[in-house]
Amino acid sequence: MRILVGMGALLAAAALAGCATQSADSGFREVQALIKTHTGKEPLWVRSDAEAEGVRGTVKRLLAEPLSVDGAVQIALLNNAGLQATYMELGIAEGDLLSASRLPNPRFAYLRARHDDEYKIESVFSFNILSLLTVPLAMEAQKQRFEQVKAQVAGQALRVAAETRGAYFRAIAAEQLARYREEVKSAAEASADLARRMAGAGNLPKLDAMREQAFHSEASAQATRSRQFALGERERLTRLMGLWGEEARYRLPERLPELPAALREQENAEALALEQRLDIRAARRESEALAESLGLTRVTRFIDALELGIARTTETPEPRKQGYEIGVEIPLFDWGTGRVSRAEALYMQAASRIAETAVNARSEVRESYSGYRAAYEVARRYRDETVPLRKRISQEVLLRYNGMLASVFELLADAREQVAAVSGTIEALRDFWLADAELQNAMTGRAAGAIGARATPGAMTSATAASAAGH
Repeated sequence: MRILVGMGALLAAAALAGCATQSADSGFREVQALIKTHTGKEPLWVRSDAEAEGVRGTVKRLLAEPLSVDGAVQIALLNNAGLQATYMELGIAEGDLLSASRLPNPRFAYLRARHDDEYKIESVFSFNILSLLTVPLAMEAQKQRFEQVKAQVAGQALRVAAETRGAYFRAIAAEQLARYREEVKSAAEASADLARRMAGAGNLPKLDAMREQAFHSEASAQATRSRQFALGERERLTRLMGLWGEEARYRLPERLPELPAALREQENAEALALEQRLDIRAARRESEALAESLGLTRVTRFIDALELGIARTTETPEPRKQGYEIGVEIPLFDWGTGRVSRAEALYMQAASRIAETAVNARSEVRESYSGYRAAYEVARRYRDETVPLRKRISQEVLLRYNGMLASVFELLADAREQVAAVSGTIEALRDFWLADAELQNAMTGRAAGAIGARATPGAMTSATAASAAGH
């Protein structure tokens, strides 16, 4: 009996030595470092009133000036309620790790039977010795799962940052286009009014007057659509930043940033992405956790419950008896084949997903970089060729008008032709900054459809062509 007690104490001490302890931040510091490395911004897991007050102060300070893209990302990382909920996954995963590092509670059984003056008392105190022996394996599997959750949480934060960056550029572009189309609407209204008066005086064919009226109608519809589209893009950005009330009245810059002087060079981009992408890191951690679980399943294939306990029996008129009890599950019907097969399949599935994620990562980086270069080329051509040519054409038409070689309607027709060029310039610049954000996201791990461009309201090219055809 002394040997039994001594062995139990030794095993319990060994198990306690391997127990995990709860951290102060549930691993958030590591997640915070990952996010800061990739975004340059520091997130915060708000868990106290003081921290919440600090976040409100930071948000208020960032909104005091016209909002920058870095400011929008910082606000989203601090203030997005969904992201704060995601941070809670760290606490859940750490709780699972702590549970895996603990022994199951011991079992106490008590029996008392009586007949007349005779009675019998049995008591057993036991614990699952097999669980004690397999604690290291179970704990290692949960450690890997905890690391997997850290990578997933950081990846979700980067996804929110990428969506915020894209929403920021879309909101500015939409408001810029909305203002421009209001100007087009005003010019079209003046042109239509002039055409109506000239047609009434017999100085303009009715067909030309109707063309001006049609253009005015289309311009008004486009202006309305653009206003609503700009509102929708702004609200999308507002939701990502978690703003409401007075905070939602933040100011955005009036124009998109200009093109950078040179393209971002990406040497060894694919290899760098394989090192940096958090979806690959999470997939690897999942595979490692499943490998540990597979080892545990194999160890407990035949016997997954082995109880060892101290027993005591008191029965009249017999003397008290002491001993030990061993309980073991007999693999008579279930030899554990199904559990092992399932664990092996899960592990092989995870290995295949790692390969898939790596292949997708390489492809996404190539696609994103190609899209980035193409968007830069399109925006550069608008800036360096299309817009200057349109300006020179307008100057020439104006000179012809001043020399009485062109009518006022030729001047107005040229202004309409510039609508597509100006709209295309704004959209090309927007698409470049979206492609830049997409490339950054592809290097760290993307969520499908995170920052893809959304279609803007009709660019009025058909209306321009139809109107210009008549002059």
